[in-house]
Amino acid sequence: MRVGVEVGGTFTDLVAIDGDEVIVAKVPSTPAAPDQGALAALTAAAVDLARVDDLVHGSTVATNAILERKGAATAFITTRGFRDILALQRHNRRRIYDLAYAKPAPVVARRDCFEVDERIGGDGQVIRALDLAAAVDGLERALGEGRFRAVAICLLNAYANPAHEQALAALVRERWPALAVTCSSDVTREFREYERASTTALAAYVQPVIDSYLRRFGQALGERGFAGRFSVMQSNGGRLPAEAMARNAITSLFSGPAAGVMGAVRQARRAGLGDLITFDMGGTSTDVCLVAGGEPALAGETEVDGLPIRTPVLDIVTVGAGGGSIIWIDDGGLLRVGPRSAGADPGPACYGRGGSEPTVTDAHVIRGTLRAAAFLDGEMAISVEASAAALAPLAARFGMAPAELADSAIRVANANIVRAIQLVSTERGRDPRDYVLVPFGGAGPLHAAAVAAELGIRRILVPPYAGVLSAYGLLASDLVTYDTLTQRLPVDDCAAESVRRQFDAMRAAATATFRELGIEGELGHSYNLEMRYVGQAFEVTVELDASTLDDLTAESLLRRFGQAHHRVFEFGEAELSQAEVVSFRLGTRAPPGHMPVLRESNSPASETEVKLLEDGRQRQARLLTRAGLRAGDMVAGPALIEDRTSTILVPQGWRTERDEYDNLIIERP
Repeated sequence: MRVGVEVGGTFTDLVAIDGDEVIVAKVPSTPAAPDQGALAALTAAAVDLARVDDLVHGSTVATNAILERKGAATAFITTRGFRDILALQRHNRRRIYDLAYAKPAPVVARRDCFEVDERIGGDGQVIRALDLAAAVDGLERALGEGRFRAVAICLLNAYANPAHEQALAALVRERWPALAVTCSSDVTREFREYERASTTALAAYVQPVIDSYLRRFGQALGERGFAGRFSVMQSNGGRLPAEAMARNAITSLFSGPAAGVMGAVRQARRAGLGDLITFDMGGTSTDVCLVAGGEPALAGETEVDGLPIRTPVLDIVTVGAGGGSIIWIDDGGLLRVGPRSAGADPGPACYGRGGSEPTVTDAHVIRGTLRAAAFLDGEMAISVEASAAALAPLAARFGMAPAELADSAIRVANANIVRAIQLVSTERGRDPRDYVLVPFGGAGPLHAAAVAAELGIRRILVPPYAGVLSAYGLLASDLVTYDTLTQRLPVDDCAAESVRRQFDAMRAAATATFRELGIEGELGHSYNLEMRYVGQAFEVTVELDASTLDDLTAESLLRRFGQAHHRVFEFGEAELSQAEVVSFRLGTRAPPGHMPVLRESNSPASETEVKLLEDGRQRQARLLTRAGLRAGDMVAGPALIEDRTSTILVPQGWRTERDEYDNLIIERP
């Protein structure tokens, strides 16, 4: 048996695959103790942990630690003269007209930042040797009080030569063995000093939290008989054994959204589709990602609470438009949705847990697109009356009926989602009409057709068990690491050989890491270069593969750079030495073995009718169960199709068919 457990902001999802049997569970999350929600999901699914060979976990623990400022007390050590780097940050302003604007607060206060005497140049040469004797005296004063649980070490240009960082880390580990030590050269070997310092500080800040959480959860699993492999999902779309998180916990930040993307990719690939826009709408937010040729786009940097994190992540854009997003009126009298969310506690008003503010889920209940009797397959009771009471004050403000207000709020939420998809498509040089929309999460299939119509997308694929697809994505993901190294290299006659030599060295190191983790078998590799014109401030990603790398020449490298640059900036011609390689990124992956198949069971067909409000019009719609559809069955809208984990809306003018892989293909003729 293989089990995936994903802890979201509102619900904790589980998918267990035992041979041909698929077991799913969806239980409310427990934000104060995420592991308790995960254990509750295992209990609800009646999983016998003694039979589980492979358990994969994704959670928001690291993200929440940063957002709520509940990480470990951290000391930051840097080169003399750079103590203020975390506070100075960059000169850009996110709100240029805000007179009271303040930069994002770092997780390490200035009083906890310390300096050591050393200096390494950008070429890796030692300019001033590390004075270990002086460092001991300074660190005794800084760390001897016992205030800290973690230490972040980020020395100038350590990406080019980590010797001083490693010597300092060895010293701290020897004299203060209880402290978790994080070096920038272990987290991100890239230039741009502030981004590297921020990443290192955040990695150290969450490391003890993640270590404690995984130790506690692993112990609880062991007490219940689990003796299989325990893996953790990463932001880059791959997973690693839990013990690998002790090296760099920052990679687990966005494990839930990344798992959803991988689940969508695997399921769409079975249907022969590779160009996708994934659309994950859960209880708290909506996450969208563009997938070209079956490979999700990868970004070199992300941020949490305004703080940059320099590590490869799936290029996911998040907006505050989930089922729990609160509907409100701004100071100008306009109807707004999100980004604030009711979360899991108290949740939407209809949950009956003390929530009184109207949410997107309440709007669906009132307009008839979410039936109280069918919510979570009837396992969770929700109140139509509570939703109506929550929406009534806003409806009165606009002089509308509650159902009309609910329909308007859904359209506002759809507009937010459309904007997010444009960020990953049209603003990156991609036409969304060339892609298939893949909605999932509890609310995604309800909004998909309206969002697709706005973008001109004519085809939608709704996977089986769409409400828990992220949990399936945990099982469907490979074991993955990414290694990035800044090394500036002019594109000249020697460039191709230098690129091959550098990737050979990185590949050997990555292979050794996998073997240390006990991961055997054949490994796959991906090769990416960050390139720019000489003098440019930022880079574009140039993708290579193994065969391209073997036959690489300076001219072909320049041509690939020109194509990548043109896609983003609409120009891209260059001659030798006008372009340069800035960084190398190697991805290494090992397949998890037999790929689990997600299939939905069948049950006797049933059909009734239901009234719903859509785009301001009252409609009589067909009401069906997804399990009652057979492969090849065609259903014309308007129709509401319910399954155990989500509800699918097929509007007027659209039609859907269940394919041989249990996907629902929704199309507009």
